[in-house]
Amino acid sequence: MSLERNDTIAAVATAHGVGAISIVRVSGPEALTIARAITKRSSFTPRHATLADLYDAQDSLIDQALVIYFQGPKSFTGEDVVEFQCHGGIVVAQMVLQRVLELGARLAMPGEFSKRAFLHGKIDLSEAEAIAKIIEAKSEDAARILARQLRGELKEYIEDLRDKLIKILAYVEVNIDYAEEDLPKDLSLQIQEQLNSIATELDRVVESSRRRSGLLEGFKIAIVGKPNTGKSSLLNALLDYERAIVSDIAGTTRDTIEEQVRIGTHLVRFVDTAGIREASDAIERIGVERSIKAIQESDIVVAMFDASAPLDDEDRKIIDLLKSYQDQKSLIVVLNKIDLGKVAKLPFEDVVELSVKEGIEPLIRRIEKILDNLAGSDEILLVSRRQIEAVESAKKAIEEAKLPLQMGELEIFAFHINEAIRSIASITRPMESEELLDKMFGEFCLGK
Repeated sequence: MSLERNDTIAAVATAHGVGAISIVRVSGPEALTIARAITKRSSFTPRHATLADLYDAQDSLIDQALVIYFQGPKSFTGEDVVEFQCHGGIVVAQMVLQRVLELGARLAMPGEFSKRAFLHGKIDLSEAEAIAKIIEAKSEDAARILARQLRGELKEYIEDLRDKLIKILAYVEVNIDYAEEDLPKDLSLQIQEQLNSIATELDRVVESSRRRSGLLEGFKIAIVGKPNTGKSSLLNALLDYERAIVSDIAGTTRDTIEEQVRIGTHLVRFVDTAGIREASDAIERIGVERSIKAIQESDIVVAMFDASAPLDDEDRKIIDLLKSYQDQKSLIVVLNKIDLGKVAKLPFEDVVELSVKEGIEPLIRRIEKILDNLAGSDEILLVSRRQIEAVESAKKAIEEAKLPLQMGELEIFAFHINEAIRSIASITRPMESEELLDKMFGEFCLGK
């Protein structure tokens, strides 16, 4: 998807299907000329909606549409842009697009409008990624976070970190010219402290982003416990239909079952796991292994125990497993079947007691509280694997710079700090090859 600077591109910018309007977007040097030709009008006032008839090559009426002309560079792409807001439906939009192509435009590649906006300095890569993801947002949490990135929140944060590193580099570069003299000890200590502070900050951002990734993708909640504690009944209650088979026979659920629901404003993926115990056959053993993997991959673990029976060895193994993850995961311990009497005594201070058959509101409230706390944080969120890798690369370069600084090897120190600056800057505006930009923007939807 190499950019031809003189090309004019076009695409339908709305989803296919029947709707009130469809938008055909045109960007490039011939956009206004094409608009004049298809409407048979001589002029358009920039940023004003004009009601106009659209004609095909035989001067037959295609549609009556609103036409808006955005004069470059004051447009999304930085070029002349025209939008035809025609009546909704597949046929009309395609007829308009076909006429636009006949008049000299070419069909845009996926993401090419956003790519042109990036190359013309209208957006940076963090804003471009936010555009791509907000289109696919499945929850209010995701939409709010991505809207903040569209406003430039991540860009400002990255620029601040970059400026701090450049300032450190400037102090050292001055001293490189006087290599026979050591870096003043107090300045070396100050730089060391600043690097430690920046490294700690980068670690915090990566850890927080991983922990809160469910805001964009949907939080994953694993329901675990030994057989017959009510895991499948809980899933069915959450979904309000019988998705999982409920039975008194131990080992009925032999694999993980995953379903999506909403809790409050949050998108949640519940995973009903096979009962964790000493498996009696190979298939069940694989199910148990997948249950343990589900715990490792989850954001929240709901551990279920049977209130009506004393703890046994299987319960204790599960308790030991939960304790090994309690510092890494949000853990909710549920004592189910409380209507049958409370016999089990769990070594946890905070336990939700309920009977799934009678209602699960206490558990829903607990889950929603945890999710609200995660969503309510104002911390910066890295929204892609690319952004996380860039921060990790910057952190590594900073760590590698510390020893040369202590040894007085300022040229090597400066090399590593430059690497850190390049890595952190790549989140917003990297010095990337055309091929890499093509790959990134090629993942966008057509018309964006």
